Amino acid sequence: MKRRSVFSLAALSGLSAAIGACSSGATRTPPKDASGFTHQLRIPPLARPEVGADGAKRFTLALQAGGRSEFLPGKLTDTWGINGAYLGPTVRAARGDRVRMAVTNRLPEATTLHWHGMRLPARMDGGPHQMIEPGTTWTPEWTIEQPATTAWFHPHPHERTAQHVYRGLAGLFLVDDPKGPRLPGEYGVDDVPLIVQDTVLDDDGALSGRVDGGTFGLLGDTILINGTYRPVFQARTELVRFRLLNASNARVYRIGFADQRQFHVIGTDAGALQRPVPVDRVKISPGERAEIVVRFAAGETTVMDSRGEPEKEANDIEEGDFALLKIVAVAAPAASPALPATLGGSPPEVLPPGIRVRRFELSGSEINDKDMDMTRIDEVVPAGALEIWEIDNTTYAHNFHIHEVAFHVLDVNGQPPPAYQAGPKDTVFVPKKAKVRLAVRFGRHTDPLTPYMYHCHLLRHEDKGMMGQFVVVEPGTEQQVARTLRVGHHHHN
Repeated sequence: MKRRSVFSLAALSGLSAAIGACSSGATRTPPKDASGFTHQLRIPPLARPEVGADGAKRFTLALQAGGRSEFLPGKLTDTWGINGAYLGPTVRAARGDRVRMAVTNRLPEATTLHWHGMRLPARMDGGPHQMIEPGTTWTPEWTIEQPATTAWFHPHPHERTAQHVYRGLAGLFLVDDPKGPRLPGEYGVDDVPLIVQDTVLDDDGALSGRVDGGTFGLLGDTILINGTYRPVFQARTELVRFRLLNASNARVYRIGFADQRQFHVIGTDAGALQRPVPVDRVKISPGERAEIVVRFAAGETTVMDSRGEPEKEANDIEEGDFALLKIVAVAAPAASPALPATLGGSPPEVLPPGIRVRRFELSGSEINDKDMDMTRIDEVVPAGALEIWEIDNTTYAHNFHIHEVAFHVLDVNGQPPPAYQAGPKDTVFVPKKAKVRLAVRFGRHTDPLTPYMYHCHLLRHEDKGMMGQFVVVEPGTEQQVARTLRVGHHHHN
């Protein structure tokens, strides 16, 4: 038996004492195969909106403590959730929809809800400036003006994000495009969300582990998919589209299949690829998403797994080998239409001469030698701009997420990214000592007073201050706004 120290939640009410103190538990060996995978994969329910007289869709989300979730058989775990004990419902809307969110905080402390991957005004973004006090409701609304995508939502309180996400506050936000290509789209049948999280569970089921320990934060030995322990999924169609979300605190996955079968990537964080890309592994770091389509033969069984890089190095966070999901195809799967040859994704941007380049140096827990400061604006960007952002990582592995934008990865250490990562993205893995260049397209929503964030999405690093702020302003006003805000200096609104 091994002693485990766990993060203190003594300040929080309504949670069991087992969470707030040291507890003992055997270290679990992550399963390399899927023997014992018998629990039916939980599919998060679809949120049912109320449609207003003006056609707007109103979604109600309640962030709540006091959940009791059975991960390990026969053991109950204290969890947080959104409209339930653990995780949240899947919000689904279409391009062109007006959405109204009613987010009520029923937690014992303040938090936020950030719409990761959504293109929307800064005041609606749900970053650390839009705190929701306990017992109050936040009501952002916006019109969805972006391609079909797999986005998600999670809390973003400054210095507390890792704990809030780890306890279970996360959910998917799917955007459909009625004019898009015909793809598997029956939710939970051939269009299946897979929220991948690693955890540490004590022998009594208590959620354990330090979210603020070690180089990277929590690296758990128990993998949950949609909150399901050792899950199995029954494939009832020839083709299944899986929407992969890495909602872990820090762990990186290289997802494929134990039988090394080929499958197709059809979408990245911010939308569709131009055409399906055949692969046998996809690598996703925290916050990243990938949409894949897999073909199954009648009656077969296979295992979705994660495999570490063949060349493992110290300080890597993608070196674990895990079985993730057992998949059993029915004896007579329903026929699926062929995967379209083209998907309609946006091509890489054409970079004009003289394009603006911004440089960001990542160190252990700082960006450009600065810790996050809520009162400091770091960059001022004109609306609609296309810029190159150079991310120079001087230390161990990080990743980089920019709110509100879509970008294309130009190169990593001078080499183009794999074809499956050539689509529009909002989060990118930055290997240790690597330099990554991004072609970043900014949105049209302007607000000189309310910032968006850019940050490492390894949640311990984010919480420790590895984050900066930018505002998007009317083109031509950047210098005036920068002078007014004294960009790079501390200021008070």
